[in-house]
Amino acid sequence: MKPISIQDDIIPIGEFKTHASRIMRGLREHSRPVVITQNGRPAGVLVTPEDYDRLTERERFVAAVHQGLAESEAGMAIDDDNDLNALLDGKFGHLDTP
Repeated sequence: MKPISIQDDIIPIGEFKTHASRIMRGLREHSRPVVITQNGRPAGVLVTPEDYDRLTERERFVAAVHQGLAESEAGMAIDDDNDLNALLDGKFGHLDTP
């Protein structure tokens, strides 16, 4: 996602309503988010579905890392392969390996 252009990518909601089709085409062509204002203040940001997916995926990843760090600090980490194998065997049963 490219950074917004102050001159081109901040538009009032009335202009968005009138020119929605053109603005949506421009969103894909320029790969920049569009800030929609209402009463001169930012009211929303329009991004492509791909950019939205990237943003939410990154957010989920960061949340998972924070959760893992918190669990590790709380002593919930598994120290070695033997502990992991015992945990998995208890949960799923012993798996014979060749």
